[in-house]
Amino acid sequence: MLQTLRVTLFVAFIASQFFAISAQSAAPAAPPSPQSSPAAAPLPAGAPPAGPLADALAFYRKGEFDAAIQKYQQILQENPKSSDAYAGMARAYLKKKDVAQADETVKQGLQLAEGPSLHVALGEVEFRQGKISAAEQEWVTVINSGHPEARAYLGLARVRWAVSMYKSGQDMIEKAHQLDPADPEIRRVWVGKLSLSERIKFLQEYLDGENNEDEETRTAMRHYLEYLIARQKDPRGTCHLIGKTETTETPLVRLLIDPNHIRGYGLAVTVNNEKSKLLLDTGASGIMINRSLAEKAGVTRLSSVEFDGIGDKGNKSGYMALANSLKVGDLEFQNCPVQVIEARSVVGEDGLIGPDVFSGFLVDLDFPNETLRLRQLPKRPAETAAPLALKTNEEDADEKDGESESQPSATTASKPAAAPTRSGPYDRYIAPEMKSYAVVFRFGHALLVPTSIGPANSSARLFLLDSGAAMNQITPAAASEITKVHGDSSTTIKGISGSVKKVYSADKVTLLFGHVRQENLDLVTFDLTHMSDRFGTEVSGILGFAVLHYLDVKIDYRDGLVDFSYVPKPFSR
Repeated sequence: MLQTLRVTLFVAFIASQFFAISAQSAAPAAPPSPQSSPAAAPLPAGAPPAGPLADALAFYRKGEFDAAIQKYQQILQENPKSSDAYAGMARAYLKKKDVAQADETVKQGLQLAEGPSLHVALGEVEFRQGKISAAEQEWVTVINSGHPEARAYLGLARVRWAVSMYKSGQDMIEKAHQLDPADPEIRRVWVGKLSLSERIKFLQEYLDGENNEDEETRTAMRHYLEYLIARQKDPRGTCHLIGKTETTETPLVRLLIDPNHIRGYGLAVTVNNEKSKLLLDTGASGIMINRSLAEKAGVTRLSSVEFDGIGDKGNKSGYMALANSLKVGDLEFQNCPVQVIEARSVVGEDGLIGPDVFSGFLVDLDFPNETLRLRQLPKRPAETAAPLALKTNEEDADEKDGESESQPSATTASKPAAAPTRSGPYDRYIAPEMKSYAVVFRFGHALLVPTSIGPANSSARLFLLDSGAAMNQITPAAASEITKVHGDSSTTIKGISGSVKKVYSADKVTLLFGHVRQENLDLVTFDLTHMSDRFGTEVSGILGFAVLHYLDVKIDYRDGLVDFSYVPKPFSR
């Protein structure tokens, strides 16, 4: 029984990933329809707030959310039908991560007032709750009714990026920035399009000025700035593939709980000629290695970083580093960033590797046959072939806008790289051979899979695809809607941030995703609010190794597509 197991789980979230779009996706199993797009005609800029509303907005943009809420409450005492005050107050509660109060505020406002800003705020609350279709419709309706709401365009940009529509998303954020370049959330997202030197300048000015980021995010931004400056000074250029081999097949390595039980699979990865065994973790990003391996391999330190994952003991310290060489199967990459955690062990292994590092390939995780295959992705129509790179750092990958950077060829790999040229961004392309793939939602490295937890016609929730988690999991809030939830003191959940204090179990939950159906008894249950806050939308559970090890999972990170194929083959655990 599950209660007798000591389960070790790992989900890595890097604090410096704040520039990855921090919201997106939820219930729909298909991308937003083109018919729901806002009118293409440009809209005039809206008038800025004045008087007390301007004062409240100033508090909000400085990060003084309690003061902003107090000011909005004062406005409502004088004008109980101020839709702008309700909208601003709901938005401040969202920044304080009080989703329930934000929801109550916006609903109260809708009973007493009407206005485009309030409907935009309603969309933001629904977005955080995972009601993406409802949120999108609110924003589209506001824009098509002729109201120039910058944050409606911001919301739609996040929707587009969530479903890998990078060109459409870029168009939306450009419009948002034109309408309100002073909005800190818009500025933070818009900066992703800047060149390296422009991004460094922006960050320096942003951190020196007023902003509404919390201390955790400001710390991450300072580390990220340090990293960008180090990369700018390094003469070795960007991470790139050497040689002409563009496909590979390599065995997966069994990682054991004990001689008779597998807890996951790893990959053999050579770091600067130092052999290692890294946990293959679809819930993590890039390559993370422990301090011992980093010292043996002699990687070059670039900047500080903090790591955040499952557990109740807070962030762990580490640093970004540069590896001269990384070898996986028949492929070799040069000048690639890796993350180094100061701990001597990363959940019992040399480290971990997120398959998102292979996002330039079609990634085939054939768990039943214990094989990793990397193949070329279908070329988009009218697209020239893009050089392949190992995307070991989410900031270098620029996946949210679908842009690719030119890399030095194998014959010039030893020379400093010229300034990269960019192509794109592109909208998602579903090749004919991939029409049966499931649409998933991408939040940086993370793939969130629409998953039903009850009858086949029930609304889908978002579950993280996580081969590094030993078991499937569900949140208490989601589980309590369909079954009974009990305290579970015998199951231990561990991650990079220590153990989880409150663990429960759910009596019976049926998971339906892609073409897969699995019934779970005593499903592990614990709170994922921190993960949901980081992504900006509700994450209701995790699809872990317990179900994935039965499947051949093909991942197209570029286009947000995953194929789940059940392989009826005996499997020894």
